[in-house]
Amino acid sequence: MRISPISWLLLASLLAGCESLPFVSRDRAPTAPSPVTETPATPGEGQQCPEPAEVVCQEPEVKVVERVIERRFEKVVEVPVAKDKLVLGSVESVSIEPGGLILDSLIDTGAPTSSLAAKELKPFERDGKEWVRFKLAPPAANSDPVTIELPVKRYVRVSRPGFESQRRPVVDMSLTVGEVTHMVEVNLTDRSGLDQPLLVGRNFLKDAAVVDVSRRNVQGQPRPPLSK
Repeated sequence: MRISPISWLLLASLLAGCESLPFVSRDRAPTAPSPVTETPATPGEGQQCPEPAEVVCQEPEVKVVERVIERRFEKVVEVPVAKDKLVLGSVESVSIEPGGLILDSLIDTGAPTSSLAAKELKPFERDGKEWVRFKLAPPAANSDPVTIELPVKRYVRVSRPGFESQRRPVVDMSLTVGEVTHMVEVNLTDRSGLDQPLLVGRNFLKDAAVVDVSRRNVQGQPRPPLSK
């Protein structure tokens, strides 16, 4: 029997529909489809990485401690000296009158009056006034002592650490340092063995001289008025 083309088309359609239906066995019931579970996607399988965000780190707090180092420098002060004043060292040669002797003398700004080491101090009376007689040893060892007699102006009591206080007579004497001559009060003490028998105190130095203790014999030999 001859089949028409239209019949072939209908038959082909029916066969295609049967193939798409699930096969059901006659011995067992059809199984239900298994549930579908979602499996989390692993990185790199269709998952995009988040874009990097800019992270700003906070700067650590820095405490600045200011250290101030104080440095002290010695300041040199220049003291003006008047032209009419002497510059004396710690030791000077001094001429004394009466006596006509030149003695090595200690310049002592701490002593209020000048002091002279004399030997054989003997007070006596002359014309109703009190005098004193004493001897001075000249610098030359082979020279004879010089005897001096002077009126006593007053007495002073001098105390020194480690020694008993002394009552000393005070006389007027002429002292010459360099070319400067002053009549000053000098107290007499009976002491021996001193390196400098004469101590020049502030009563000579006041308004007349300044002292540089780092120097000695600045003025050289004294020049009394009579020797000019």
